Amino acid sequence: MSVSPPPAGGLARRIGLLQATALNMSQMVGVGPFITIPLMVAAFGGPQAIVGWIAGAVLALVDGLVWAELGAAMPGAGGTYVYLREAFQYRTGKLMPFLFVWTAILFIPLIMSTGIVGLVQYLGYLWPSMGSASGDLVGLALIALIVWLLWRRVDSIARLTTAMWVVMLLAVALVLIAAYSHFHAGNAFDYPAGAFDLLGGKFWTGFGAGLAVGVYDYLGYNTAAYLGGELKNPGRTLPRSTVTAVLGVMVIYLLLQVGVLGAVDWHRMLDPNSAVYQSMASVVLEQAWGRGPAETVTTLILVTAFASVLAGLLAGSRVPYDAARDGVFFRSFARLHPRHGFPTVGLVTMGVITAAGFMIGRHTDMGTLIQLLTTVMVLVQTLSQIVALTVLRKRQPRLHRPYRMWLYPLPSILAFAGWAYIYVRADHNAPGRHPIEWSLAWVALGGLAFLAWARKERIWPFGDKQIREEYLDADDDIVEQAATA
Repeated sequence: MSVSPPPAGGLARRIGLLQATALNMSQMVGVGPFITIPLMVAAFGGPQAIVGWIAGAVLALVDGLVWAELGAAMPGAGGTYVYLREAFQYRTGKLMPFLFVWTAILFIPLIMSTGIVGLVQYLGYLWPSMGSASGDLVGLALIALIVWLLWRRVDSIARLTTAMWVVMLLAVALVLIAAYSHFHAGNAFDYPAGAFDLLGGKFWTGFGAGLAVGVYDYLGYNTAAYLGGELKNPGRTLPRSTVTAVLGVMVIYLLLQVGVLGAVDWHRMLDPNSAVYQSMASVVLEQAWGRGPAETVTTLILVTAFASVLAGLLAGSRVPYDAARDGVFFRSFARLHPRHGFPTVGLVTMGVITAAGFMIGRHTDMGTLIQLLTTVMVLVQTLSQIVALTVLRKRQPRLHRPYRMWLYPLPSILAFAGWAYIYVRADHNAPGRHPIEWSLAWVALGGLAFLAWARKERIWPFGDKQIREEYLDADDDIVEQAATA
């Protein structure tokens, strides 16, 4: 490892490569593709929506390489928080890690809330008479159940998530078999006139909305990075689990997209009130094998969605923990369960915000929720983290990097351009909702909160900067110990 063991009372390293990959893939797939394929088709206006999945995969892969290098070199609990803390401490003190935690407490649970919205949406196929109020109560009860399941040792949760990962693969495989057993190429490749007219505005309008949906479905390839302090051999585990998860899910999504479009008429997906739009996979299964098998596989899809939220809240609860332990966030978030050793306040907080996000999603629409959470995430996580990679290469050249980005800096440049494009298109993709303005307002409020906190703690800009190159110092200690052994 490129870092010394965690301090006494900290997090233990119990998660291996298989479990880390399972965590990533469970979080990435979930119910996402089963509810967003119609959104993608509607955005592009036809089967050319496959372009959105490919573009999303490319962005996830190049951004995943950023995560792989940073996470392998600095495997601490909190992921982006650690990287921003190390990179930007020289100029802005603790501002950037504070802002990241401020935004992460919002966008991570909002991502999880979309999973619960989709789960309840598919539950409607099994429970046709479920009303709006009943759906709300079911979703809130499921969130409470997930928090209860996470109220235990992380190694047992990792094993549980691995089992649910197998269920996810089974559900996807059965949907693929059903789709390709009734596949009609005329449906899958029934492109409307001007579908690939790159000189016209219609294609790029669809591309902007479709890329946001596509990359949303790939979110989760970084889940293991948030658990860097609990990974076995993180210098090997994190890069491999990240790249493997992205490539594996890319294949799954492309097969699903083509298979589903070949099994059903894509025009039916344009109606938000249709059965195909609401529970696409269940309709494909019913057409192929009948109602009974469709209900069985729909149950597996529900388990998959459940596993995705479970993995996301597991990782997300670690983000404020590490910040609070370092004195960059509210001290209560550093509290660990006295017996099982997991962050209690972070888990409860994110559970509550997930519930609030679920209610917002239920009473607005999924597309708007995706745009809102994406814009909040882009500013302080994705774009800032890409800059942090370059800053750290210059500021800490001696840092031991078990993995170095392939073809640096090209992947980081592509990732920055992709995320910036998604951000500037957000208002256009969600007309009247102003996601860009809301994201800027949230970050500005976080800046004011930081100033108030910094004044109280007497740190920059109201005191001295506290420079601490934690992982570089840890590497130096390891070298010194080896030399004197």
